[in-house]
Amino acid sequence: MSTTLSPSTLDLGVDGMTCASCVSRVEKALKKIPGVQDAIVNLATESARVVYAPSAQMDAQIRRAVRNAGYEPRAAEEAAPEELSPWAGFAPVAIGLLLSAPLVVPMLGDLLGKHWMLPAWQQFLLATPVQFILGARFYKAGWHALKALTGNMDLLVAIGTSAGWGLSVWLWLSAEADTMPHLYFEASAVVVTLVLLGKWLEARAKRQTTAAIRALHALRPEVAHVLQGSGEEADLPVAEVLLRDRLVVRPGERIPMDGLLQEGQTQVDESMLTGEPLPVSKQPGDRLTGGSINGDGRVVLQVSAVGSESVLAHIIRLVEDAQAAKAPIQRLVDQVSAVFVPVVLAIGLLTLLGWLWAGAGMETALIHAVAVLVIACPCALGLATPAAIMAGTGVAAKNGILIKDAQALELAHKVDTVAFDKTGTLTVGRPRLVAFVVSPDADEAAQLAVAASLQSGSEHPLARAVVAAAQDRGMTVAQPDGLRAVPGRGSEGEVGVRSYLIGSLRWMDELGVDLGALAPQAQRLQGEGATLALLVERVPVRAEPVEAVSGTRDETLRQAQGERYIARALMAFADEPKAGAREALAALRARGIRIVMISGDNQGAALAMGARLGLGADEVMAEVLPGDKAAAVAQLKREEAVFTSRGRGTGFAGPQAQRPSFSFKGQRTAVGSRSDKRGGHTVVMVGDGVNDAPALAAADVGMAMGTGTDVAMHAAGITLMRGDVALVAGALDISHRTVMKIRQNLFWAFAYNVAGIPLAALGFLSPVVAGAAMALSSVSVISNALLLKRWRLRRD
Repeated sequence: MSTTLSPSTLDLGVDGMTCASCVSRVEKALKKIPGVQDAIVNLATESARVVYAPSAQMDAQIRRAVRNAGYEPRAAEEAAPEELSPWAGFAPVAIGLLLSAPLVVPMLGDLLGKHWMLPAWQQFLLATPVQFILGARFYKAGWHALKALTGNMDLLVAIGTSAGWGLSVWLWLSAEADTMPHLYFEASAVVVTLVLLGKWLEARAKRQTTAAIRALHALRPEVAHVLQGSGEEADLPVAEVLLRDRLVVRPGERIPMDGLLQEGQTQVDESMLTGEPLPVSKQPGDRLTGGSINGDGRVVLQVSAVGSESVLAHIIRLVEDAQAAKAPIQRLVDQVSAVFVPVVLAIGLLTLLGWLWAGAGMETALIHAVAVLVIACPCALGLATPAAIMAGTGVAAKNGILIKDAQALELAHKVDTVAFDKTGTLTVGRPRLVAFVVSPDADEAAQLAVAASLQSGSEHPLARAVVAAAQDRGMTVAQPDGLRAVPGRGSEGEVGVRSYLIGSLRWMDELGVDLGALAPQAQRLQGEGATLALLVERVPVRAEPVEAVSGTRDETLRQAQGERYIARALMAFADEPKAGAREALAALRARGIRIVMISGDNQGAALAMGARLGLGADEVMAEVLPGDKAAAVAQLKREEAVFTSRGRGTGFAGPQAQRPSFSFKGQRTAVGSRSDKRGGHTVVMVGDGVNDAPALAAADVGMAMGTGTDVAMHAAGITLMRGDVALVAGALDISHRTVMKIRQNLFWAFAYNVAGIPLAALGFLSPVVAGAAMALSSVSVISNALLLKRWRLRRD
């Protein structure tokens, strides 16, 4: 009887990857191993996931393959060193600048008629460390590319700078004693330095992308208070918590694991899960989510999910998978250099052989061949992208747009759909008292003063909104007597000689409170998506005996407390749109961009807010939880979607949870299901909360509001440093202009090569002229990039 073993999975860290071709090289090396079924390499996290048939030595073989490919394997749990300073790794660039400056300054002096050229031996001493010490990384990466029969930017840099350096040494050593030949040491040194600068910029951006995962892991506390059988608490690492353990969570602490509430009542901040700023009341039997923040009650929960099965772990996986699913942008330089390098080498060799066959001497043939290599020097190619990115990101930062991901910058100019999270992105994110309706026989000011007094001792956001409304009217908030909080419902107390209760409509319904004349207003406000609370006065009445008929026992019931309740005031709370948000959305729509608002709110509240923002019902997605947000963004990327709702989502698990769905041209498709059609839409996701992180990573471009959480900002490629919705259009505009500059720069860089290489091969260009053409190409590229500094944010 044979047994088929299920495939094993190994997560491995890979250090030393610098570009998309590195990812391809590692994947090819891993897939060549016998027994490996699949290999996915993630450049953002510098990791690889390998699926293979179980084998005793497979782990070692995988590590050996990574090392033989030219990279350093490490355990996945070993975090790559985190650079604390934004200037970390800049030292080689700074050294290159210091050594190259004395070589460049004399060239500028020649333009002014000054002869400051250094002796050849001094140029050699300055350029050689730059070429072979600072530039060693290019030789190493280029050598591995050659072994893999591919070409990349590193190989192009190594060949071009080596040609310039080698020609300079040959001309220096072959020159007569009293002559000063034209050397090319400055060209090789400057090229190495500037390309190092571009590599440093890319490395810094890549380090920032991995911070999202670390921020998500930081939501889970390190220690849990485990309740022992004796009733004593023991502090244990979260990794040692077992299923069905009973944990104690104190007020203000983060809940360590998913579980069911067994003892106590509290308010829980679940904004990391639902995106809603209001705390959620929790009673025994309710689910608690690991990573959320406990309110002011001590509770005991029984663990229902550990490790990778928890909601927080699920969110982390969503972010990781969304980042891994992003196909790395194959840069134009890397695409062309794979063909450009061997073509240039072949042309150089043919030039050498052709001139020798024509009867020219070795020196003449070699000079013409080197002229081909010098004019093909990748200085302009190395500057084309980083120069434009530096100029574009610099001017964007001055206008409050921080572009951290060059891939996002390159994609943003193609965007045709922008999806917004609602809470905190399009809205202020703080509830306000938007309506205070009193009964016909009550005084509005007096009842507001009573409500503020009852709420003065609470930290609940709705309570703070009531107190703030009273203070805005210049009222003095008095301290109530006998104030008592009723967890999950509201509070009660005495103001003056009267007794009041203030709380949710659910509580009032339990008490049998009749809304009376306030009922129509309550229905209207609920239809508008507002959160309602009621202020009632408790009036004692004489208790009357009431005979009850019971099928199990005979007893006499009395009216509870001998009291009746009179509704005095109805309060409606709602978030407010951000100032200028409606106009900013209209401006985006005028640019031909489709707008979608995604929210975890109930449908009524989401549609009401959408209407205030000028959005139609087909532009609003309501009741979308974090997992569905990422799937919704993925669906938007595939084809134009119209959101419909099939009930309220309750979380990632639970028998009654219903997933939202989308409607496509008469068809109904569940979120997360695959569609055979591909619309090819480019989608931006704009958010600010932890729950937005998977969607930000799943979108083509993620934009995070700087007023939001660190997790959202780390997961996004673009951060809007102010909570101004108008910055979204500004980010798209500067991205478009920057990409245009990159393309223009690459065009001119290649144009010089396409025009110059044939002229050099035919002998019309000497190495001196070839070097001048190369320098001119660099100047044109930088000058064109600097035009971006004139960009200004426009709100129209």
